[in-house]
Amino acid sequence: MRAKSAWRRIVAGSLALVAGAAVSVAANPGTAAADSQTVRVYSASMNKSIPVKVITPGGDNKATLYLLDGLRAPNNNSGWLIETDVERFFAGKNVNVAIPFGGGGSFYTDWQQDDPTLGRQKWETFLTRELPAYMKANFGSDNRRNAIAGLSMSGTSALNLASKHPDFYQGVASYSGYPTVSTPGFAQGIAASVIEMGGNPVNMWGVWPAGAWTQNDPSLNTGNLRGTRVYVSSGTGSPSTNPIFNPASSAFDPVKFSQMVPLETAASISSQLYITSLRAAGVNPQTHITPDGVHWWTYWEDRLKESWYDTLAPSLGV
Repeated sequence: MRAKSAWRRIVAGSLALVAGAAVSVAANPGTAAADSQTVRVYSASMNKSIPVKVITPGGDNKATLYLLDGLRAPNNNSGWLIETDVERFFAGKNVNVAIPFGGGGSFYTDWQQDDPTLGRQKWETFLTRELPAYMKANFGSDNRRNAIAGLSMSGTSALNLASKHPDFYQGVASYSGYPTVSTPGFAQGIAASVIEMGGNPVNMWGVWPAGAWTQNDPSLNTGNLRGTRVYVSSGTGSPSTNPIFNPASSAFDPVKFSQMVPLETAASISSQLYITSLRAAGVNPQTHITPDGVHWWTYWEDRLKESWYDTLAPSLGV
């Protein structure tokens, strides 16, 4: 399945951005194998049940990794499950992995107002209160050792949630995220991506640059992550690393180029600005910024595995 971008334009000389994810196939919620099952978790804040895939080793007192989807997150599956081997990778590891379905275009945040198209969005409440309570009651999560990770849109969200709830998350990873949320150009790109998903960004954080844009900007809250293990990655979308993305090559694919290269270039700019802010705040993140890598699941899958061993697992003590 192809990713579709919401790349719209360059605003005031800055790259506009969106957050990509996969289009889904239908999933069948219900009990699967003992170590992996899809459950429905009721969200009082959104007044609906959210399907969540849980990968669990069983038992009590487990650490938990919350793994978020991207802009086009389907309501009945997750790009992580469709496009990667995440279930096999985490099998046998001593951690609960919670993968919520849905949230497309939401930036996994609490919106200021209900949206005519996207409805009531209270993902911050769900991810930091309602889902953890369910994980503790039903899967033995200790709610003391938590980490969160995401790609593209949700890479931004993971850093935002970790910055706003530093006592809850011990580790955070962003793959191709856009953590300079309120910066001119990037803010307009985020607004454009919400619009592409049918939502109104004013309902999310108000009118930029006022409203809640700065409160939800990870780059302005880096000091909150002192003591948290942080991983930040992106490629630069360099066309020299793959002939498909090189306009000078006979194998050049203009569709894939437009889908995967500009988004990753913008992610690299935003991520590197964010890394500089982290270091200025006294936070020493693990980073993976390289010329190779485009805005796609094969890249994110590799970065998830790297961040697990080097950042997330150590943060959880597993």
